[in-house]
Amino acid sequence: MTTKKVLKPKKGKEDAVVQLRIRVRAYENKILDASVKQIIDTALRYDAKIVGPIPLPTEIKKYTVNRASFVFKNAREQFEIRIHKRVIDILNPNPKTIEALTNLSLPSGVDIDVKMM
Repeated sequence: MTTKKVLKPKKGKEDAVVQLRIRVRAYENKILDASVKQIIDTALRYDAKIVGPIPLPTEIKKYTVNRASFVFKNAREQFEIRIHKRVIDILNPNPKTIEALTNLSLPSGVDIDVKMM
């Protein structure tokens, strides 16, 4: 997956930049990349300026469990859960873009957080 060039917003009193920050999280990276591509295609269809997808560090949770319940104390297994994350910024979204993004149907297992900045 290619990353886009970062656009720097102009700061001025009369030109206020409204930014929509979308954080996408999933356990499987293929499903995550497919849903990010779907979000970007929807935003580009309505001529929005996009920064990203920016990959964030993968969160790894490890769990250690005894193999046997009583006899073999030193025999243990380790399991891990990996949570993959991406961030997409949409600069100056128009109402049609926001409406199209809210009506998106993404696969199960994909968690989305949307913030207006």
